[in-house]
Amino acid sequence: MKKAIIGKKLGMTQVLTPEGLVIPVTVVEAGPCPVVQVKNNEKDGYDALVVAFDKQKAQRVNKPRTGAFKKAGVDTYRILKEFKFDNCGDYSLGQEIKADIFAEGDKVDVTGTTRGRGFTGVIQRWNQHRLKMTHGTGPVHREVGSMSANSTPSRVFKNKNMPGHYGVERVTIQNLDIVKVDASRNILLVKGCIPGPKGSVVTIREAVKRS
Repeated sequence: MKKAIIGKKLGMTQVLTPEGLVIPVTVVEAGPCPVVQVKNNEKDGYDALVVAFDKQKAQRVNKPRTGAFKKAGVDTYRILKEFKFDNCGDYSLGQEIKADIFAEGDKVDVTGTTRGRGFTGVIQRWNQHRLKMTHGTGPVHREVGSMSANSTPSRVFKNKNMPGHYGVERVTIQNLDIVKVDASRNILLVKGCIPGPKGSVVTIREAVKRS
């Protein structure tokens, strides 16, 4: 991996191309992400960078992280992530990774946490059909229905689609296009939608499977 950054989803808008096409895009505030730690193969067993995002008050950061920030000579931040770059040796402590590492037309993979929907039924959670409205079915028509288990084995099989907590899952959408890069404001416009609600933290990295 050569390029990756942490960002915050700001919302969605549209971009009009010179040909007159309207492209839906997601606005992401990407970085700046200072390098807090540079890991190497000799000391840590592998090469990686630890970067920070989203400034935080010093009194809200624990002592181990505060010490790491002081060693790197940067402010205190809320989020730390590790990236295994191919060229970790080219980075130094305190160096900032900004949105300009990407360019228009780049293919990226975006990882985020989906919106939480609370406790939901099988229709919303698993896209199942409701039961028949006639022929003696009811009074509930949105329930699970048959559990597909009789006196043998007299239990519900594992992995049966049931009602429960829906959302708040780590999801990656692959092969999205970078439509525009605003380096002065650290803004990336990514074609299409990405996981998570407004204000959620996402990770943008170069595409693993370039289509």
